Amino acid sequence: MKRAIAVLMVALMTSSCGYALAGRGSSLPDYIRVIGVPLFKNATPAFDIDRIITERVRTELIGRGKYRVQPDAAGVDALVEATILSVLLSPATYDQNRQASRYNITITASVTFRDLKTGKEIWANPALSFRDEYQITNAASAADVTAFVGNESNAVTRLATDFARTVVSAMLEAF
Repeated sequence: MKRAIAVLMVALMTSSCGYALAGRGSSLPDYIRVIGVPLFKNATPAFDIDRIITERVRTELIGRGKYRVQPDAAGVDALVEATILSVLLSPATYDQNRQASRYNITITASVTFRDLKTGKEIWANPALSFRDEYQITNAASAADVTAFVGNESNAVTRLATDFARTVVSAMLEAF
């Protein structure tokens, strides 16, 4: 009996389940080695949100280790372009005085990833949205998008990181 259990354990430890680490694959052509990620456009009153999200997308691409990332469109094989279309804040929860105590922040962007050799669009989403919640700290500026985003709060950082992971995975894996 002990021998059977030992054989079973060795078999389980040496077998493969067929799963791979999600989000690390790529369906891009082999000739795409350099990806341009110029500063995204900002069509909102939220100062610096374009820089924060652009930097996170660049960092996520660099983290994949397979591509060189440039901050412009010159001499690249593929190009990521995006416009931050809106940043919206809305109350998520209220306290006993009917004052908002947590807010939702939703960022919507239009993103395009283009193969510059063929001129074809590899991936695009004209209305990509991300949402997160944050706790208010200053009631006077809680609903003010420009004050909130200008502080580079944890919610914006989390949102930008989630945005970058999702966009880069979608681009590279063609989902």
